[in-house]
Amino acid sequence: MVPAKAKKVIKVILIILLAAVLIVGGYVAYVMIDYHRIEDNQALQINDATSDAALVDTEYKVISYNIGFAAYTPDFGFFMDGGTQSRAESEESVKNVISGVGDFLKSESPDFILIEEVDKNATRSYHYDEEAALRNMLEGYDSTFTVNFDSPYLFYPLSKPHGKSYAGMLTLSRFNIESGLRRSLPIEDGFMKFVDLDRCYSVSRVSVSNDKELVLYTLHLSAYTSDGTIATEQLNMLINDMQAEYEKGNYCIAGGDFNKDLLVDSGKIFGIDGADYTWAQPVDPTLFDGTNLSMVAPFNEEKPVPSCRNADGPYNDNQFVLTVDGFIVSDNVTVSGSDVYDLGFKYSDHNPVYMTFKLNG
Repeated sequence: MVPAKAKKVIKVILIILLAAVLIVGGYVAYVMIDYHRIEDNQALQINDATSDAALVDTEYKVISYNIGFAAYTPDFGFFMDGGTQSRAESEESVKNVISGVGDFLKSESPDFILIEEVDKNATRSYHYDEEAALRNMLEGYDSTFTVNFDSPYLFYPLSKPHGKSYAGMLTLSRFNIESGLRRSLPIEDGFMKFVDLDRCYSVSRVSVSNDKELVLYTLHLSAYTSDGTIATEQLNMLINDMQAEYEKGNYCIAGGDFNKDLLVDSGKIFGIDGADYTWAQPVDPTLFDGTNLSMVAPFNEEKPVPSCRNADGPYNDNQFVLTVDGFIVSDNVTVSGSDVYDLGFKYSDHNPVYMTFKLNG
């Protein structure tokens, strides 16, 4: 015979367990019901600032910068990379990072800017509109914004949940952007789709003085996958798109975060073993076979600088570093230089990269 007091305790425990199951089940249902992919072939709004056309046989500079939603200061370690943090330190910290990024870009005065991981309205960055702030700082550029993360509320880590995110990629051009398009990339079908971004690339058509177009692609390929095949499929789709534009007579430049080891063996180059970090595999060179495209990996042999740190904790000299940010160009674009800016990961887990080039007349 179970004592009345014990029955009461058991009843309370069962009620608590049932409530926990209902809460967890309800949350899982919410995530699955709320999950959606953003529309493919979506026309992008253009913020007009110029009607100028790019010139042929003139040197230009493009900078690509993954700003890590303005959270990755040097002491930041992201929970999905092995660290513990899920949000920026504070709204003030976010604003300081965006101000620093904007000041850096203004000082370099590039002709084209490709920025990844830009939050518009996200828990993790205290709902600060980073896209609007950067556009306001960088005057005189046409721009487009492409959403690649419109997530349900992520209730993890429990102590400070990552929350809900609405974020994307910002493309800026000193020359007229005639049109912009969002292209959805293939992603995994399983559980990983709930933790990865809604991967895509943007296509910005820039006017050129010879009546051709510079087709400018901003990209951020997958990192959080069960294997590396999805990122390869994504890259293959991009390459096929670029080749088709080249065959129409256009100039093609793609830039951004490939989440691939663009130097093939960054561990050897930077002296830190990367055997335990399998998320960034080398690019398969056969993907470019039969095309008029080539990869441009920012690199200075005399003074190599990595473009990315593995954010499994605060930045330190023993942390795995590599170069995952770079460019792809068509062979009617002549590249004169490309390297990584050594900012010491001051504003992000990435250092910005640049490329100087000419459109062949």
